Formats: sequence, C-alpha cells, structure tokens
Amino acid sequence: MTEHITTPFDAASTAAQVVAGIDLTGRRAVVTGGASGIGVETAKALASTGAEVTLAVRDTAAGQRVADGIDGTVRVAPLDLADRASVAAFVAGWDGPLHILVNNAGVMAAPETRTPEGWELQFATNHLGHFALTTGLHRFLAVEGARVVSVSSSAHLMSPVVFDDIHFVERPYDPWAAYGQSKTANVLLAVEATKRWAADGITVNALMPGGIRTNLQRHVDPRQMESMIDQAVEQGFRVKTPEQGAATSVLVATSPLLEGVGGRYFEDCAEALPNDGNMVNGVAAYALDPEAAARLWQVSEETLG
Repeated sequence: MTEHITTPFDAASTAAQVVAGIDLTGRRAVVTGGASGIGVETAKALASTGAEVTLAVRDTAAGQRVADGIDGTVRVAPLDLADRASVAAFVAGWDGPLHILVNNAGVMAAPETRTPEGWELQFATNHLGHFALTTGLHRFLAVEGARVVSVSSSAHLMSPVVFDDIHFVERPYDPWAAYGQSKTANVLLAVEATKRWAADGITVNALMPGGIRTNLQRHVDPRQMESMIDQAVEQGFRVKTPEQGAATSVLVATSPLLEGVGGRYFEDCAEALPNDGNMVNGVAAYALDPEAAARLWQVSEETLG
C-alpha cells in the first residue's frame, strides 16, 4: 500500500502560500482556461515563482487582459478544446521544453450540445480536448521531465465513465451525469499517463479544487446551484475563494513534496482518502481503476483517430 500523502497546507491555504519560496525561473508552464476563475489565480501563482506562463484560452482578448494584470512573463495563445484543429494548432505552435501543464479549463452541466463529430460537449471539452493536448505535447513534456495537472472535481462521484454510451446516444442526456463522467475521465487520465510516461520523468495527478463560485457555473440555474451548495455544506463541504481554489492545482504543479508522485487524486492540498459514500469528498475507486484508465486511453485514441 502506498503511503497517503499529506502536506503542511489545507483547505484554507491559498495558491500564494503554497508557492512561497519556490523558484521556477527558466521553467515553462501552460494553463488551459487561464482567463477566468481559478485559472487566473493558478497562472498568477506560477508566474510569481519566475516561471514563464502561457494562458491557453478560447477568448484571447480576455486572456490578454489577465496577462497584463500579472507580474512576470505571461503569454496568451488561442485554444478551443472542443475543436480538434485548434488543439492541433496549439501543439504545432509549441516549441521547446514544457515543464508544467495545467489542464484547468472546463465546462459544467451544459445543456445537451454536440461537437460537429457528434461528441457530447462536456466529454469532448473536459476530457478529449485535454487528452489530445496532453498527448500532443508529450515530446515537449518529456524533454526535462514534467508535471501534468488534471483538474477534476468531486462531481466525479456522480458517474463513472459509461463506456457503453459515453456520448448519450442511447440513454437520456443528464447534464450532471455527463459532467461527472468527464471529471472521472480527468482522474483516469492521470492514472494511465503516469503509468505510460514514468520512464520519461512525467508525473500526472488529478485534483478537486473545492467549491468556488466562478464562470464555470454559467449553465446552472442560480437557485439550483445555491441549493446544491447548501446541501453540500451540510455534509461538510466548504466554499473557497478562487485563491484557495487554485491552491491544490498549484501544489500538484510545483511542490517539492510531490516529486516523483503520480497517478493520484488530491483535495484540500492533500491526497484524498477513498470516498465513503458521501457526495462531497474522497475519491471513487472507479476513478483510480487501472483497467478503466487503460480502456479510456484506448477509446480516446480511437475516437480522436
């Protein structure tokens, strides 16, 4: 049994506290969805270490406004994860080593929407787009050994990956089941990528940032969101600021305490314990299942052709 990882940080820690004293001068990082929510705070914290940060965003004007407000070297590049050509263009435009990749962008509980290929939008954006990006950048991640951060959610507890009908062709569409499935996929990516790429010095970990009120919730009825948050708080859930929400992402991306650690799921700046049946914390066994992780990798490759 591998040792359960804890750190001096907790649910109240901020991204700035996590990176205090860490020097990443000369290192390069990419943050998807870096123009809003915890992506902004993640980029800010990474830039404060001296790393060169690229915001990979759909709205480059918004990305540039964020970049202009951050001290350090921050670049902006277009990336639409639901568009295969856009992902391919980002990969083609990258050159040289990449040390940190934070797969942070996402869409939550969207109404039923399909890509031109017929893929369900949340799975296409949250998983397939990040899978294509991560595998496409593999050779740059392998140059000097890198960390990949897969931003998942406690919503992974809502659904495993339903391999028999990933894209809701046979079953009725449920926005939360679709979101939960995509967030489970984010964890499974960490499991399989770490296994495949360990010899390259690449580690991949997943995490739950916590409950943060951001633009991510734009598709959810505000009253429904408040009701869900109230119910979760009764189960011990805590609402975080964006600065606190970015802390676990930044910990996984930078902390010397996690050197060589991969294939795990973190929350509140520590490795999560197995889920005990609640819907707010812990990690589901199916999200760490190596057989499901290997199957998802194969399905993702076949889907993307």
